[in-house]
Amino acid sequence: MGEHSIAFRSREASSPGPVETPATAPAPISELQVDGMECASCAARVTGVLTAVPGVSSAHVDLAAGRATVRWKDAQDGATSPDSSSLVAALQAGGYPARPVERPTHGAASTPLRIEGMDCTSCERKVTEALRQVPGVDRVSVNLAAGTADVRWHPEASGSVEPLIAAVAATGYRASAAATSGTVSSGAGEGTGHTPEHGWQLAMRLGGPVTLILLVGEWVFGLGMERWFQWTAFVLALPVQVWLGGRFYRGAWRQARVGQSNMDTLVALGSTAAFGFSVWGLWTGYHGHLYFMEAAAILTLISVGHWLEARMSSQAGAALKSLLQLAPATARRLETESDPDRETAVPVASLRSGDRIAIRPGDRVPVDAEVIAGESAVNESMLTGESLPVDKASGGRLYAGTENQTGRLVARVLATGEDTALARIIAAVQRAQSSRAGVQRLADRISAVFVPIVIGIALLTALWWGLQYESAAAVHRSLSGWLWMTHMPASPVAAAFAMAAAVLIVACPCAMGLATPTALMAGVNAAARRGILIRDALALEKSGHIRMLVFDKTGTLTQGKPVVVASEDRRDEAERTPSLPAIAAALTRPSQHPLSQAVARWNPAGEPATAAPTLASWQERRGSGVEGTENTPAGPVVWRLGSAAWMEESGIRWQEAGTFLKEHAAAGATVVFVARNQTLVGAMSLRDALKPEARQVLESLRRAGQEVRLLTGDRQDTAVAVAQELGLPADAVTAGVRPEGKASVISELQSSGVRVAFVGDGLNDGPALAQADLGIAVTQATDVAREAADILLLKSDLSAIPQALDLAQTTLRVIRQNLFWAFFYNAAAIPLAATGLLSPVVCAVAMGFSDVIVIGNALRLYRR
Repeated sequence: MGEHSIAFRSREASSPGPVETPATAPAPISELQVDGMECASCAARVTGVLTAVPGVSSAHVDLAAGRATVRWKDAQDGATSPDSSSLVAALQAGGYPARPVERPTHGAASTPLRIEGMDCTSCERKVTEALRQVPGVDRVSVNLAAGTADVRWHPEASGSVEPLIAAVAATGYRASAAATSGTVSSGAGEGTGHTPEHGWQLAMRLGGPVTLILLVGEWVFGLGMERWFQWTAFVLALPVQVWLGGRFYRGAWRQARVGQSNMDTLVALGSTAAFGFSVWGLWTGYHGHLYFMEAAAILTLISVGHWLEARMSSQAGAALKSLLQLAPATARRLETESDPDRETAVPVASLRSGDRIAIRPGDRVPVDAEVIAGESAVNESMLTGESLPVDKASGGRLYAGTENQTGRLVARVLATGEDTALARIIAAVQRAQSSRAGVQRLADRISAVFVPIVIGIALLTALWWGLQYESAAAVHRSLSGWLWMTHMPASPVAAAFAMAAAVLIVACPCAMGLATPTALMAGVNAAARRGILIRDALALEKSGHIRMLVFDKTGTLTQGKPVVVASEDRRDEAERTPSLPAIAAALTRPSQHPLSQAVARWNPAGEPATAAPTLASWQERRGSGVEGTENTPAGPVVWRLGSAAWMEESGIRWQEAGTFLKEHAAAGATVVFVARNQTLVGAMSLRDALKPEARQVLESLRRAGQEVRLLTGDRQDTAVAVAQELGLPADAVTAGVRPEGKASVISELQSSGVRVAFVGDGLNDGPALAQADLGIAVTQATDVAREAADILLLKSDLSAIPQALDLAQTTLRVIRQNLFWAFFYNAAAIPLAATGLLSPVVCAVAMGFSDVIVIGNALRLYRR
């Protein structure tokens, strides 16, 4: 039946008979998890089965979530007492296994944690990796600013908090169970203001003035060798070393207790070496230079680096924060149907499916809902990136976080909390931000042994300068002639401490830890602002290797709203009862397929109204069409409507309408046939207009060096006509492919060694999206949970595809740039510090500057 043939397994569509239900307490809403739904047709079938159950008022099916929400009739209407078992039985009879949804009372599916000890993104990454290793964990979202983590469990997992706490403790951090509110949290420090950015800012307020005073005293007034000034420096530097350095000491100690080390270890050792040597020199009467200023400057400058890191990371996460802030905290609930104007302000968390809410002009929609009264325009740009408002009337779908603009709406709640489209989008963005690119594995392996190696190099440097001072000084003087002149400590002991401290400070691996997550966060947020969801870091990597894009036609390149443009009734005039439109409507009305709905809407002018055949049974054939049986006095009559290939398989000579087929297929139309038993009755031609931007988008992709192909279930001549409209050559078309065969076509293309991206509308393209090296789904906000696609476009505008590919590839390029510069920085800086060409203060500045370079490079993505 054209390209978009029915995308689910054949099942008899008979309404279940009355089901005996036990008398239970009335329950106005029932929620079910439904298995086996594969497309919109399945969702429509499930809806029909549920509404046929006695006592059911209405049913809403969320295909993406695999969930159905059923509203029961009021008991005073004489309805059957509500009971989920009757719904389960009806769905089971219809071929869809189902079970009631039992929401956990204490967060078994989601465990929130409070994390202590995280100071930077490196800490955040270590906690994330530790939690991911716990058996049963599905995904992890760690919020550095709030000091929290949210752990999502696999459905079969027990969800115990103890192994999570143990896993975090094994990395040197402390975790404890946190109360859950049941709502999406922004994680902005929970209103306390004690964020990492705030903490580092306070540290700078102490260390900054002390460092400035000591620096001016030594470098401007030359007081560094005066004993009274050295004692003053000790008094000023001591609180900096104790209070500001305490954060680094605590971090280093937490890691040491579990046999690990991190950048806190290097900072603590470096600053302690400088401060400790200075205290020793002060108390023993040492007459050389003391390093109190350097010790304070090290801690202050590294704190500045952390503050810039926290500030820039906060900016990079602005898109996610804006999503988190979209849903309002309260809603206007209508308590009684008899008084529709009586509104009560209630917390959004208290809303349940089936509640009625009022949404005034200017209000944000609090939950996913269905309009039951009123008309308005709703701004959905914050979810889909679509700039124009969408008109909403009775039956229209509303999404949490969107903005009502012009009129008052009354809506029935369909989904709340984590079941809303907004929550699923937020989860998708958080999952992508916390994922790891394959290129990060090298950085992880190096970071695991980096700190011990640096400590070893620092010890060797100290021994070299302490025991072989003249040899080290000679190397220093030789390099200074080529590079720059620096001050060199006069004694071996001072040189040993100073150079070892410089190595420890300059080699902090913070830049390596920031290289991937900052770029990933910026890229994913920049995409989310454009209505593009990138599933994870792996999707970014795959996008960089794509050389061919294969486009599904219907609903992807076309508008998905076909209409009947011509028909041919091959019966004699006396036999044209029932009429062709009546037959076609009877066959297609139960189907939710775009072509079926187009035929069902067909009402040609001048066609006499005739009674439609009454079908005793009805069946949808995947990839072929629909058929139904009519019981007549002369015996059963089988009516069929579908593709030429199916007609031929059924032994029906469709070639009688060959001229009609050839004429309309050449114009790019889809032709379907109608048959009565084994006799051809007529044919219809359907056209689905191409999206206005389709040709331009495909041309831009080809100019960028991508090979573009068209994949369709239409006949070859029809597909070629469409390809010509799109500016594609005939050899770029693969036609006559049923939905289940799309994945095989992708596999064939991949066998030649080319990396293939498949672009589909997500209705019946799941296998092909999964088979492709990169799956791109042109979908809607309600479908964000679709797992087959790597990139999800929340609006149907095809121009987002080049944007998505360009942004993904640019993000991957920035990750590689960051890793290169982080490695290059350490490779160059350590030898310079070991030979005395970089003082500890300069090393502290350089270490902080490397973080700024990496983060600043990543923020370029956010401004794209």
